[in-house]
Amino acid sequence: MSKETTIFQHGTLAMLVAGLFDGTMTVKDLLEHGDSGIGTCSGLDGEMVILNGRAYTIRRDGSVEELSPETTVPFACVHFDQPASGQKLSGLSLPELEAFLMKQGMTNIFYAVKLTGRFAKMKTRTVFKQEKPYPGLNEVADQQAVFEGKDTAGSLIGYYAPGLYQGIASSGFHLHYLSSDHALGGHVLDLALEEGELSLQSFADFRLHLPVENTDFMQQAFDLDRLSEQIQQAEH
Repeated sequence: MSKETTIFQHGTLAMLVAGLFDGTMTVKDLLEHGDSGIGTCSGLDGEMVILNGRAYTIRRDGSVEELSPETTVPFACVHFDQPASGQKLSGLSLPELEAFLMKQGMTNIFYAVKLTGRFAKMKTRTVFKQEKPYPGLNEVADQQAVFEGKDTAGSLIGYYAPGLYQGIASSGFHLHYLSSDHALGGHVLDLALEEGELSLQSFADFRLHLPVENTDFMQQAFDLDRLSEQIQQAEH
């Protein structure tokens, strides 16, 4: 597998839905597989953004912290940024951006989405750190801080996952944001793009890494009948 055409994921969304929040891979090991991406930290301790080979988390107070190599993650998705030529966009809301992206031919493969520019509005959220015994993801969905910035500059980064892979990922778009001044970030809830440059990267190879040494994961019985519904409730 060529690293330029491979998306690497540690863990699955189904694991988070089931409350498997323990970190099972270090940031150091994760960055060996990509220099860009998104995820979360052990215990759901914030929303993670990876740009230019550096990993950050957005805490519940809105502060942005660069993560140490020893920090562990239960779920993350990364790739090496090899974008096609950029496309200029302006004047789009989040639904309009997603509709535009879908017209680019996204069907049954994963895409990385990166949009760098200025945003008249950017609304984000971050989840609160949880302690054991962990609840399920839906039970903590309302335990989040919401932030809204006006006239910010920064990068939106994330992925499109086809419905075919629901459970491994959350189908549709999963996008995080980090402002250039590190004053705002998190999971994107809404936006108003002034102008920016969009790059897309498609992947022929998907590599899934599972925490086989984690006893909780190996013994977990997943509720497959309700999985898709639970992911939709937690992520959208």
